[in-house]
Amino acid sequence: MPTLSAIVRRHTDLDDADLAWLQLLQADWQVIADLSFADLVMWLPDRDGGGFWAGGQMRPTTGPTAYVDDIVGTFLPVGRRTLVDAAWELGRIAREGDPEWWDEVPVRVEAIPVRRAGRVIAVISRNTNLLGVRTPSLLEINYLQAASDLTAMIAAGAFPSPAQRSDHADSPRVGDGFVRVDADGRVTFASPNGLSVFRKLGLTGDLTGHLLADLTRELVPSKRRPDEETLSAVLGGRAHRDTELGGGPGDGVSLIVRAIPLRPRGEHIGAMILLRDVTDLRRRDRELITKDATIREIHHRVKNNLQTVAALLRLQARRIDSPEAASALEEAVRRVGSIAVVHETLSQAVEETVAFDDIADRLARLVTDVGSTTAQVRVRREGSFGTLDSEIATPLAMVVMELMQNAAEHGFDAGGSGEIVLRAERHGAILDVAVEDDGRGLPDGFDLDQATSLGLSIVRTLVESELGGHLTLGRAAAGGTRAGISLPVE
Repeated sequence: MPTLSAIVRRHTDLDDADLAWLQLLQADWQVIADLSFADLVMWLPDRDGGGFWAGGQMRPTTGPTAYVDDIVGTFLPVGRRTLVDAAWELGRIAREGDPEWWDEVPVRVEAIPVRRAGRVIAVISRNTNLLGVRTPSLLEINYLQAASDLTAMIAAGAFPSPAQRSDHADSPRVGDGFVRVDADGRVTFASPNGLSVFRKLGLTGDLTGHLLADLTRELVPSKRRPDEETLSAVLGGRAHRDTELGGGPGDGVSLIVRAIPLRPRGEHIGAMILLRDVTDLRRRDRELITKDATIREIHHRVKNNLQTVAALLRLQARRIDSPEAASALEEAVRRVGSIAVVHETLSQAVEETVAFDDIADRLARLVTDVGSTTAQVRVRREGSFGTLDSEIATPLAMVVMELMQNAAEHGFDAGGSGEIVLRAERHGAILDVAVEDDGRGLPDGFDLDQATSLGLSIVRTLVESELGGHLTLGRAAAGGTRAGISLPVE
């Protein structure tokens, strides 16, 4: 399905400012659809003047849809929908008394011009499915009145509002809680859900007749509500903003409150206030934050413990007279150190994933800084590992460290020099890793299946058992040795 911006650029002469206005309107038109109990379709004028393109569509959550199929991207020639043509040409809301019949469904149609900077840039058709229509309740009457005020503001260029909002991802919808206030900020109507939200704050009576900002000050302690300017602007319905109040210690009630001032004829007549109880969401957020902090602390302690183990092994190696035993302990120190690097990275991460390039670079420095080889070896990385889960990062770090260390120790002659290249490349869900050196290469008749080296045994076990991958070992293009790993990462 094409996007609004793609349709605008492909089929219309609207500029970037017009597109930004339409996108701002789309950000709020679920509210309008729900208040109207109607489908909304945004019609964009074709640059050749032959009709309109459907740039957006929104179905109501409060009533039946009038459109079974998606129509975004379809073309409406001039003359097909006379109300859309009239709204575009006359620049005012066009209504018709008799409903239209779509697929044996009676639909009431209304066309609203979208005005920006004094000119009409699009038309919104509001299409109400009339099947099952009954005498509206007081709630429905207030919804429809608010929708009427908003559509009048759209036609006048007063909505959407470019005013800054905090843009909560969990911004309230109409059904979460609806309150209507007059120009003084006094409640004239509250939906049952809106009343329930304030009952959770401690209200015992009705909302109607209260100054909403004053009532909120009585119910919510000052330390759990926004500053006075924000509170008065939002709860008084004077500014197009939203804010959060409540919450805090003891799992207190948390609310997101959003105000949409109403100026259908240019003069402020009041506002609609949308409310949402986000107490459970905030409690889960706090639990996740606590869990994440605990996990990071565990990784930090594991890293510290591994470093302690490495220090003890290093101390033991210094006290052993046997060169072979000391070398084995030094190898164990490096293996423990490679795992510690991963846990140190995870202890600083917000999620249980790591950018492995940083780990690979730190392992490369370990090889060149503390390697036991007498050759002068350089290590460089080509390509990127990307982001990996911790379950993959830990064994992969050991594998990469082991292969680079083997190359540094066994690939070059004493007193010589050379280069080790660590290559990484992702192909969809597969990660290919190669460690190549330009040293003397593998001995004649080498067979990976017959190799008895502890390092290669560790690598092979980790690659095949832990990572579910495949290991190859052979001659590099530069004449040295190439170790290749291919493993799934998603």
